[in-house]
Formats: sequence, structure tokens, C-alpha cells
Amino acid sequence: MELIVGMGEYIVSDKEDDIIRTFALASCVAVTAYSPVKKVAGMIHVVLPSPLDIKDQVERPDYFAETGVPLLINKMCREYGCLKGELQIHIYGGADSIRDNDIFNVGRRNIAAVISALAEMGFGVQKADVGGSESRTLTMEVVTGTVKVNRQPIKI
Repeated sequence: MELIVGMGEYIVSDKEDDIIRTFALASCVAVTAYSPVKKVAGMIHVVLPSPLDIKDQVERPDYFAETGVPLLINKMCREYGCLKGELQIHIYGGADSIRDNDIFNVGRRNIAAVISALAEMGFGVQKADVGGSESRTLTMEVVTGTVKVNRQPIKI
């Protein structure tokens, strides 16, 4: 079954036939986590580095790196029995704006926030495909943890 991760959402699956997919990562960052021991895969599509206020933190925690990354990891460990030491962590996205005067640098800030959230939980990143000026669509196979990346130039 194909499982779609929308912006500010995450999905975890242990069904070997499942495919987890997210579309059009530009400045957003996806974190994938995989347990080869339990054959459990998870993905989150992070939109912004941290909640703007407490209401956002409560109503949309998976929208932000600071709050969403721990949700993904904790779900995999608590509900699926994964051990933190067996998780393989990859990150994708965080593209730069094609505008010369981008003062917000959301892509770079998202990358830094995701890495920071992972580090606070004791994780490093085994693979990073980040930055640049391409949009990335990801497809993750639950059975193997393999992630395929389809790139498109950002034109907006």
C-alpha cells in the first residue's frame, strides 16, 4: 500500500508491502528512520524549524523539526519496539531559495533544526541529501528501508 506523508505529517509502518512517499521537498526537510532489525520505516515532512507559539506546538507538533522529529523517533521506539541504536537516520531536502534576496533561509534553518533535534536525542545522520536548488520527491520501501529520490529543478 502507498502511504503519503503530507506537509507537517509523519508515518510509521512495519508492513513489508508498504511504500512511504512524500512529494516536492523544497525548503522542507524529510527525515527517514529505518530499523533493519524490526523492518520498521518512518518518515516525517518537516515544514519549519520550530513552533511560532505554544498554540502551534500543541495543534501541529509534527509540522516543526523541534517537536516533530521526537514524535517520529518515539513512535518507532515505543509503539514498534525499535531500539534507538538500530535506527538508520537519513535527511533530505532543505533546498535554498532561488531568490537572491532570501533573508529567511528556511531550507538551511530547517536542516540545522533537524540535525539539532536528532542530536538532542543522541542521533547522528548516516546520510544527508540536502541543500541545492532542487525539489525532491522521496519513495521509501518498508521492506528494505531503501529511499529513492526524484529531483526537479525549482522554478518558482
